[in-house]
Amino acid sequence: MDAQIKKGILEMCLLYKLSKQDYYGYTLMKEMKVLYPEVNDSTFYAILRRLHKEGNTIVYLGSESGGPMRKYYKLTEQGQKTLQAEIEDWCRIKGIVEGLLQS
Repeated sequence: MDAQIKKGILEMCLLYKLSKQDYYGYTLMKEMKVLYPEVNDSTFYAILRRLHKEGNTIVYLGSESGGPMRKYYKLTEQGQKTLQAEIEDWCRIKGIVEGLLQS
């Protein structure tokens, strides 16, 4: 699969997971790694940092875990809107490709 397409779909999946609950970055990356085993850990973190920089998430520090404070990601209202727009785009693209394949 093309790297740019995969990155866009991965972003949508990360936003979707964050729409269900707040996540510790490492836990989220490990869950997504099952679906995207070929994606480097650094790619997941780069997308999470960008989502935060764009205002789609907020980051807060959770309780200690015997080590440093854990960084958690929480979806913002803007992040929810971004997710909705990405889902709509995905449905549109899916419909176009399915139409082409049936013709």
